[in-house]
Amino acid sequence: MIDLKDFEFDELTEYLKSIGEPKFRAAQIFSWLYRGAKSYGEMTDISKKTREKLEKETYVSTLKIREKYVSKLDGTVKYLFELPDGNCIESVVMRYRHGLTICISSQVGCRMGCRFCASTIGGLYRNLTAGEILNQVIFAQKDIGERISNIVIMGIGEPLDNYDNIIKFLHNVNNEKGLNIGLRHITLSTCGVVPGIYDLAKENLPITLTISLHAPSDEIRDTIMPINHKYKISELIEACKNYFKATGRRISFEYSLIHGVNDSAEHAAELARLIKGMGAHVNLIPVNKVEEREYEKGSKKEINAFRDKLISLGVNATVRRELGSDISASCGQLRKRVL
Repeated sequence: MIDLKDFEFDELTEYLKSIGEPKFRAAQIFSWLYRGAKSYGEMTDISKKTREKLEKETYVSTLKIREKYVSKLDGTVKYLFELPDGNCIESVVMRYRHGLTICISSQVGCRMGCRFCASTIGGLYRNLTAGEILNQVIFAQKDIGERISNIVIMGIGEPLDNYDNIIKFLHNVNNEKGLNIGLRHITLSTCGVVPGIYDLAKENLPITLTISLHAPSDEIRDTIMPINHKYKISELIEACKNYFKATGRRISFEYSLIHGVNDSAEHAAELARLIKGMGAHVNLIPVNKVEEREYEKGSKKEINAFRDKLISLGVNATVRRELGSDISASCGQLRKRVL
């Protein structure tokens, strides 16, 4: 059985043609899918005969809201979505002045093993399909009743470890016949899958690429991010420079500040030297407490001192706002508790 949401629009058109349906039918069905239709029965302008043909080979995928939490502090909404096979993923909708942003997952679990991240505990179970990635946006938007205008692929999983489904998702979510979310409003975060960065540069998609760097040297990064054993920082930075040259899109670097590990003034200076000349932005993230890990965040004074040191060295740096702290909004915490 084929999930219709795994088709790109042109693929859906060709499939419908193969079963004897006219070309215009694709736009009708595409519209229903992206409005959150859960079955063919809801597609009232599609004939019963057509629906019966579709039901023989295809289905309409859905997500079940297993748990939902709304922050009393800032309105952040945390979803634990249950997939048809019983697995769970997380999505978070955040409110900003410019509109709603959703942080979505790309895999069920993660095999990257970053030491400070709850998402990777338990490893990778499977990739999400393009339709399952898309459903997080569709059903969160339908539940909230407001348009989501920005997407961050920064939830559970490594997006570039699920490359083909991510690219198909990007094409679909951007399609004007669907959700029509501009690619410039989409951010993809990777821990540093170097071949995927080179491949992404060739796609000519004006998304924002964010690199989960978290260390200024191989010595530190080797201890907290196993991916660094395969792709050293020098290789990662070279891939970033290639991406910037090929796309003209400024890269952002995520840097989780871990007290006593990577948050000294010397580390800030080392980081500034590493990314010098790239015009990059550094997003500083006070590390989240994970029960199975020993890492702690520093004081507010120490965090701001690290930021100020970077700025004094000519690096554009900000400290990320902590949203939804009262509802376990950080990636992987809710799924881990339920499992």
